[in-house]
Amino acid sequence: MSGKNPAVAQRHYWIDKPRNVLRIVRGLCVLGAVLFFTDALYEKHPHFSMDGWFGFYAIFGFVVCVSLVLLAKWLRTVLMRPEDYYDR
Repeated sequence: MSGKNPAVAQRHYWIDKPRNVLRIVRGLCVLGAVLFFTDALYEKHPHFSMDGWFGFYAIFGFVVCVSLVLLAKWLRTVLMRPEDYYDR
């Protein structure tokens, strides 16, 4: 016996449906847009000239996040070892 429960293998979750995944992505995009535009609702006290720009922290955070993902993809190719690295 393989040790896997066949009832568990047939179980479907709400996140398995592409429609629900699309809803989550759209919801996160709407939430991000709402948070981006709330930047206009309060008075800023910038320490640097760039801090006062509209949406600076949202744009900065997005650029840094994308940069980290791209850096991690590149770093994976540099640090990746063969699958049987420890067996040798």
